[in-house]
Order: sequence, then C-alpha cells, then structure tokens
Amino acid sequence: MALAPRAGRHYPTATGELMAWFPTDADCLDYLEWLRWREGFVCPDCGHQGGWRLGDGRFWCSGCGERTSVTAGTIFDRTRTPLTVWFTTCWLFATQKDGVSALSLQRSLEIGSYQTAWAMLHRLRSVLVRPGRERLTGTVEVDETFIGGEEPGLHGGRQKGKKSLVGVAVERKHPKGFGRCRMAPLVDASTDSLRAFLTDHVEDGSTVVTDGWQPYRGATDGLYTHERLVVPGPQAAQLLPGVHRVASLAKRWLLGTHQGSVDKAHLASYLNEFVFRFNRRPSRSRGLLFYRLLELAVAHEPVRYRDLIVNPQAKKKPPAAPGGRGHPPSLERPPANRPWRASRPGELRLATHVPGGSPFEG
Repeated sequence: MALAPRAGRHYPTATGELMAWFPTDADCLDYLEWLRWREGFVCPDCGHQGGWRLGDGRFWCSGCGERTSVTAGTIFDRTRTPLTVWFTTCWLFATQKDGVSALSLQRSLEIGSYQTAWAMLHRLRSVLVRPGRERLTGTVEVDETFIGGEEPGLHGGRQKGKKSLVGVAVERKHPKGFGRCRMAPLVDASTDSLRAFLTDHVEDGSTVVTDGWQPYRGATDGLYTHERLVVPGPQAAQLLPGVHRVASLAKRWLLGTHQGSVDKAHLASYLNEFVFRFNRRPSRSRGLLFYRLLELAVAHEPVRYRDLIVNPQAKKKPPAAPGGRGHPPSLERPPANRPWRASRPGELRLATHVPGGSPFEG
C-alpha cells in the first residue's frame, strides 16, 4: 500500500525550501529518479526491474540491454531547458493561486524566447488529466457557459457566434458547499454533445441537476436521476450556484492571468489547469500540488512542440538569429559574496539625496 506523501520529507513546503532542496540540476534529476522508480530502476521497454547505472548517468537494463535516462519517455524528454528552470516553473504553475502566464514566466526566469515559456506551460497542462481519474458522484449541477467576449447582435441564450461553448459540472456537498468540478468544450448544446460530456465526467446513477434546457432530458435518460429546474434566467444563478460560481471564477482567471487571449484550440488545456487547481483548493500544503504535478509529468509520454502548435505554417523566410541566448540559463548560481557590502561608504547616501530636499523624501 502506497504511503501518503509528507510535507517537508517528500516535497518542499515553501519557496525557500524548494531553493534549498534543488539548487542544482543534479538534485532535480535525482528527485525525478526517485519519483519515477521508487523501488529501483524498471526498464520502460521490457518492464524488467534491475540494471546498472552507467558513467554518463543513464541506466542499462539487465534484461533487454536497452539504455535509458531518467527523463527519457517523460515530458522532460530531450529538453534543452535546465531542470532547475523546469522545477521553478512547476512550482509557480502549481502553487500560485492564479497560475502563471507565459510572458510572466519568460521575464522572471530569463527565458530567451516567449515560445519556449509557452511550450513549457502547455506541456505541463497536457499531463493534468490523470488516466482513469474518478468521475463526479452524488448530486451534480450541470450547465453550459460561453468563454469569450460579447459580440454585436448576440445577446444571451445559446447563440454561439465565435465564442466557445463549455460544459460545467460541479458536485454539491450537503448540507452546503461544493466538491470537485469538471469543465470541457462542447461542440454544441445538443443531446448527443451533452450526453457525451455527462458520460465522460459524471458517474452513472448520480443525480444530475440542470435548468430547463430540453436536450438534458435525452442526455440523462437511462443513466442518471434528472432533476430539472425550470426558472427564469436571472434566477438560475440562485438554483444552480455551483456551476455559475465555477464558470465565473474560470472566466475571471482567464481574463486576469492570461488577459483573455486563449486560443480556442487550446481552451481545453486551460480548463484542465483551472480544474486541477480548483479541485485541490482544500490542500493544506501548496507543495503537495507541486509533488502531484511532477508525479504526473514523469508518468506522461513526451509532448513535442509540433504537437502543441495548431495549423503550423511554413515560414516565408528563415527567422533571424536571436540577439541573446535562445535557451534559458540554469538557475544554478554561485555565491554572490554579498554585493551590497561591496559599495563604498557614503555611496548610498549620495545616491538617495535629492537636491533641494531631504534624503528619501517623497
């Protein structure tokens, strides 16, 4: 039986502890090895347990003779980004309440290009759906919402336009409160689309609470106990508070962290990120989310950049060479010898003196 991970022993509890645990890329690699092979090396090709560690850090399987590395076959496969940068990115991605945008990540970690930062975050989003995860149970509120701004001539209802229709399902807790949620893009609000959403995310036999939209009758028929609430539009938020609150939080997050600039083709990935963070909101330690993220990352197959981009187009001319480095530097840093002590006496006083006024004035 697997033991529950413990804060301060299996994962860091704060940013300071993260920096103390993983000051070098070698420390990060050792942690990934521990996460991937708790009981010792297991060959990913033949499943044989046991082998030898080679001088270059790779493992040689004693069963089939294949050689592999700790990062091979994971989302870190063939990465040229230092693991210290990856670990800091995972920490910011998992522990910050609103996540992190690609532009903010690029600036804070000195990543040479926006595309590298963008691809790192999307690789992390691709691992968030755990295979075989449990579906929602009990009493589940279900509704749809639109992701996107208002368009001229489209007001209310289910008029889609260029906006994306998203299904939302939230567990009700008794006597009050909400449990887990699920969100996913929908092709339309037809019976077939809604039934596919329900079967993917809600356990059979659960009680599904919806508004008066007619296709829900067929979508729930034979699988769920359907509780249909026919109310005017303004009152729907009162009778279905869970889905409206979750949808509101998701839209606010997309607008605040990502400035609303989410490509429709990648919307499902952003929704998975929101669901991952929302469902783990009761966690006492934010470091546990970091642990779970890395645990999923080492168990996921590689994700290539070509798999992330949508409708790739050939460039008309070769891109110009970057003026600076193209890949982020490792976050490994030697001691700085306290540079603030190297300033000459009086230097700070002169720098902060304002002619005609007193120091530190204003």
